[in-house]
Amino acid sequence: MKKIIILLSFVAINYISLAQRIDIGIKGGVNFSKVEIPDINTSNKTGYHLGAYSLFKFGKIGLQPEFIFSQQGSKVELGNWDAKYVNIPIILKLYLAAGFNLQAGPQFGFLNKAELDGNSIEDDLKKADVSIGLGLGWDTPIGFKLDARYNLGMTDNSDDPAYETIKSQVFQLSVGFGIFHLGKK
Repeated sequence: MKKIIILLSFVAINYISLAQRIDIGIKGGVNFSKVEIPDINTSNKTGYHLGAYSLFKFGKIGLQPEFIFSQQGSKVELGNWDAKYVNIPIILKLYLAAGFNLQAGPQFGFLNKAELDGNSIEDDLKKADVSIGLGLGWDTPIGFKLDARYNLGMTDNSDDPAYETIKSQVFQLSVGFGIFHLGKK
């Protein structure tokens, strides 16, 4: 895993040096999240996310790393599951026309806090999570970015042998705004 992250970092640095335009901004929005646990009924829980992004644009391709604080969780048979993550998505954007784009890429999540009905369950969960993000977006002409993204958990979050697999699913609606811009549009 460490070698993959180092390789991705070198590739990203290489592409950043070739970028035609760089945008740095803030974003936030609403999460609809849940966890999948075999043989246990779960349903969506509403939360929020807030953070920053940088967009490196190369013609019709963009690379957008983000740093996001995310309130996630799920309603489960046992009560309300609340989790707070620091997520680092690295999203590849393919621009179609007029700012509309398709999005895909990995997301690396780091558990900050987890509770089930107010009781800590952090010891029962792994501290890191890897998801795949797929989405649609629109970078408006006036600097706002609108995104709809689905993050599908790829790793088992359970750190307790008593549980089977626990995987997260998060649907996000986001609004972002570019604050700092370098290069041509």
